[in-house]
Amino acid sequence: MNQTEKARAFHALHQKGNPIVLYNIWDAGTAKAVAEAGARALATGSWSVAAAHGFADGEKLPMSVLVETAKSITDFVDLPLSVDFEGAYSAEPERAAANVARLVEVGAVGINFEDRVVAGEGLYALESQAARIRAIRAMADGRDMPFFINARTDLFLAESDLAKHAVLVDEAIERGRAYAAAGGNGFFVPGLVDPGLIEKICAASSLPVNIMMRAGAPDVKTLARLGVGRISYGPGPYRSMMEKLKQEAAAIYSLP
Repeated sequence: MNQTEKARAFHALHQKGNPIVLYNIWDAGTAKAVAEAGARALATGSWSVAAAHGFADGEKLPMSVLVETAKSITDFVDLPLSVDFEGAYSAEPERAAANVARLVEVGAVGINFEDRVVAGEGLYALESQAARIRAIRAMADGRDMPFFINARTDLFLAESDLAKHAVLVDEAIERGRAYAAAGGNGFFVPGLVDPGLIEKICAASSLPVNIMMRAGAPDVKTLARLGVGRISYGPGPYRSMMEKLKQEAAAIYSLP
């Protein structure tokens, strides 16, 4: 498939009630392993890619390194690739769009794009984030590329008290609708694990909803029944792999 065909195929994999499952990767080697395990598409996790290069999350990883990582994946594995691009390394809409264009140029077909103010406080105002999404959409449309913008809200991830998530649902729905109108293709709500709240957001969203697997989250079959269209694993695979590596190394170094 060429890049446009991959982008279209990636869109088609997002179906409410029949979610695409993305086991997040961080380099070409993990991309190949996950592809060989049966994945139909690939997605990086920003935390994992940063950690693999010795950086903290939050756009501490130089953008040039992230772009080169994306290129190494698309060069090595012939599956659609979505890149976790955090806040696109700019608060300014046109600059954010230009940065995303660099990912398009190396073969990516989608991004996660969050409304958290990276290295700042809180979330972008709804209209400010919508303006950034519109700029990215315009850039992709100008290239005749059906690029997948997975519009992420950090409302739930920022609130560690799960008991307070219910009061955030209406704002999340409002943001999801605004992001869809601005050109978003998916609505990502990391941090949300309550089945009833997930179902409510899925019912209200015109976009396929992305849930991140974490402690307390429903299983894949339950999420499908709730209407979820995409399931991802965030930094979980990286943490699991590093723990296994440490255990195996410790067993070797503890030998008499």
